[in-house]
Amino acid sequence: MKVYDQLDVERWPKQLVPCDSLVELSLGNCIIAPGRGLACVLRNCKNLEKLHLDMCTGVSDSDIIALVQKAKHLRSISLRVPSDFTLPLLNNITLRLTDESLSAIAQHCSKLESFKISFSDGEFPSLFSFTLQGIINLIQKCPVRELSLDHVCVFNDMGMEALCSAQNLEILELVHCQEVSDEGLILVSQFPSLSVLKLSKCLGVTDDGMRPLVGSHKLELLVVEDCPQVSRRGVHGAATSVSFKQDLSWMY
Repeated sequence: MKVYDQLDVERWPKQLVPCDSLVELSLGNCIIAPGRGLACVLRNCKNLEKLHLDMCTGVSDSDIIALVQKAKHLRSISLRVPSDFTLPLLNNITLRLTDESLSAIAQHCSKLESFKISFSDGEFPSLFSFTLQGIINLIQKCPVRELSLDHVCVFNDMGMEALCSAQNLEILELVHCQEVSDEGLILVSQFPSLSVLKLSKCLGVTDDGMRPLVGSHKLELLVVEDCPQVSRRGVHGAATSVSFKQDLSWMY
């Protein structure tokens, strides 16, 4: 089920929301009122396998906790959340997701394979939502194969070090993760199962961080896009297949 407007959904009577058999739920640009409409849906999807929330304001920790306590088959979670700058503009709604949600996911989602976090506005990143420790805790407790972090300013070289113990991680994507430097990038060669690395618009990584990967046959695929300090020459031979693009217009 895909929903892009909450107005009709908010009119659903609680008892008529048919979601016992729902396996995939994608919500975009919805305002979720506590105890009504979509909040009721989230709390009753016991067979849900895939959840995608794109700019859904009003989703609370209690909604996510209630969901994961019932949805024991969740395999994929994708969250694109409003930044701290955006939230005050939306009718004074102050609800935000925190580490409590991540902790509940880590505790209950034993089948989680794909986890993606994206913050909507990189110019005004969220400083009071998820912490580095919350993300690390989830990765260490769930069998995550694919991790994607977009504008997650708290993820840094310490986070990269923690991924050295992520036994199931095969695909890592970092977009606008400016706190990751060469010191963290060189640790990629120590990730047990990683085969695909995607870097986009990361200012802190350079050709020096790529050197341990060159000729190592560690990666099957390396994608580097719009990272100003990484050159085509620097990524040559760093994976079986390499994709390199550089358009720095995003910086100006």
